[in-house]
Amino acid sequence: MNHSFDIASVPVGRGQLFLIAGPCVIESETHARTMADAIQRIAADLGIPYIFKASYDKANRTSIRSFRGPGLVEGARILRAIAESNGLPVLTDVHTPEDCLRLSKALGPIEAVLQIPAFLCRQTDLLIAAAHTGRAINVKKGQFVAPTDMQHAILKVRDSVAAMNNGKPARVFLTERGASFGYNNLVVDMRSLPIMRRYAPVVFDATHSVQTPSASNGVSGGQPEFIPVLARAAVAAGIDGIFLEVHDDPANAKSDGANALRLDKLKELLEQLLAVHAAVSAK
Repeated sequence: MNHSFDIASVPVGRGQLFLIAGPCVIESETHARTMADAIQRIAADLGIPYIFKASYDKANRTSIRSFRGPGLVEGARILRAIAESNGLPVLTDVHTPEDCLRLSKALGPIEAVLQIPAFLCRQTDLLIAAAHTGRAINVKKGQFVAPTDMQHAILKVRDSVAAMNNGKPARVFLTERGASFGYNNLVVDMRSLPIMRRYAPVVFDATHSVQTPSASNGVSGGQPEFIPVLARAAVAAGIDGIFLEVHDDPANAKSDGANALRLDKLKELLEQLLAVHAAVSAK
């Protein structure tokens, strides 16, 4: 079955690799704009369709003292400003059913993707509320969920959109971000990518997949040196998009710096991924 669709000018599931990238959290409007500008230039040079991502609230931080973001109202204003000035679709997390409508209204007419965090991928009310906004939805596969079980999350969204009787098909895709492996570690089973692709377009999150959750005194660590290895393998296995948390100074990032890709390494990695994608697509 063909589950392809478009998010503004970004084709999803149409055979062209697309990019979702940006900092984990909105640290400031200036930083978010700087990152969006820099990543957009690289993506444009390489001809890869691009969605800017950043969270207005990181509601599942390990420590209560960790930075969470500017909040929904200010975060939506910043995301809308970037979308309008750069001509980009944007992506951000939602955590409660109530926030789905509030965020969607605050974002206004821009093209935006609502992301369901991995820990919340089974939350029916959240999936339904996101679907009712009419926006594109990215459901991250829970670290505790088998890839075949993600079809149920997809069906919750599709059935909710169908029940609205507006004649518009659901725009929903899945993102793999690794599975829990013992304690404080994740492992990626590349078989999950073609399995989940039976149900919807699939994106691979190459940065959260190298995270070591809560590994050190209430702070997650990471192994960013393995980002290129896993990303290349995922593209070779067959995916529709690549998800990367990118930061210009990971050591001083306010969230997930330990597993982020350095901005100055982005272009080389994307060049490699596009080459792998072209080779696989040519077969």
